[in-house]
Amino acid sequence: MQNNRELDIVVYGATGFTGRLVAEYLNQTYGVNNDLKWAMAGRSEEKLVAVRDEMGIPADVPLVVADASDMDSINAMVNKTAVVLTTVGPYQLYGNELVAACAAAGTDYVDLCGEPAWMHKMIAEHSEAAAASGARIVFSCGFDSIPFDLGVFYLQQHAKDTLGSVVPRVKGRVRAMKGTFSGGTLASFRETMAAAGRDRSLINVLRNPFSLTPGFQGVDQPLGNKPEYDEAVESWIAPFVMASINTKNIHRSNMLMGHEYGEDFVYDEMMITGPGDKGKAVAEAVTNDTSMAEDKTKQGEGPSKEERESGFYDVLMVGEHTDGRSVRISVKGDKDPGYGSTSKMIAESAVCLVKNPHLGSGGIWTTAPIMGDALIDRLQANAGLTFAVES
Repeated sequence: MQNNRELDIVVYGATGFTGRLVAEYLNQTYGVNNDLKWAMAGRSEEKLVAVRDEMGIPADVPLVVADASDMDSINAMVNKTAVVLTTVGPYQLYGNELVAACAAAGTDYVDLCGEPAWMHKMIAEHSEAAAASGARIVFSCGFDSIPFDLGVFYLQQHAKDTLGSVVPRVKGRVRAMKGTFSGGTLASFRETMAAAGRDRSLINVLRNPFSLTPGFQGVDQPLGNKPEYDEAVESWIAPFVMASINTKNIHRSNMLMGHEYGEDFVYDEMMITGPGDKGKAVAEAVTNDTSMAEDKTKQGEGPSKEERESGFYDVLMVGEHTDGRSVRISVKGDKDPGYGSTSKMIAESAVCLVKNPHLGSGGIWTTAPIMGDALIDRLQANAGLTFAVES
């Protein structure tokens, strides 16, 4: 939580596919001015210069050379900035030293992590250091898990306003989505599977919806692993691939907010596939889909600008009260989830921390409990997201 640093934000991984998009967004949205001092960081100064020139970013945007295998360079970068924004994954391979350095130096940190076993490990190892130094470490600031984490937060605020209390049951339902998974997401998925193969104890961490809430084990949660008909949306629903990380982050948010949603809170996340036999057939096809495990997209690769621009997502949240009353909200994004929207979300998360040094305290966070309404406002104003109440 340091605002006396030479820089406000360093984009670490700026020569990678998503890092480039983050740098482009910061340049287009905030330019180069005294209000927000940001820099591009990566392993090679030559590549950084090339990317800066290629993206049309002014030459006075500073460049920082840093490499995960060189702790001196990592510490120098961390001590220079108020916030490190990192797109360098898989984080279980390249994030350990960076989180440790930020936690020790009191430097805020945001990432795109969807690797629950690694997050579980970082929470155990660095929570105390971050609390002591004032470093606000915020995981999962992209499509996993901002629309879902902030969606539940937004729904519960609406429930309090209209029903007089939070609701104990929320259903996350992906109504529509166009876009591809990033090469980085796929690399993280593969590395997580490989790590679980080497260390079988990680399987329990991956399966447990409360693996990011140390000391707290809540009530049984829906498995969400097979097709079913959901009366709430009058449609068949199918497993959603991001649910295993989003559900864990949402339970962590609830814990960090003093169980504001209740200690018996139940949340699941599924994809809407449509009514009738056709909807059922699509749900079954989605359930049996193994394309993520077989996808050959490499890290650093991604869709064209046209594909990113034409992408979108639409998430419905249904909150159900024990007395039968319900509330609904939607979260929509105007670009493909894995790249176009994710790069804007993580950038705004970093800016939100810079502009709001008073939010939260040192520790390891999710987005809702530390940034909440402040981040929702930024995302709606700048990043193409819409949070809306539905009738």
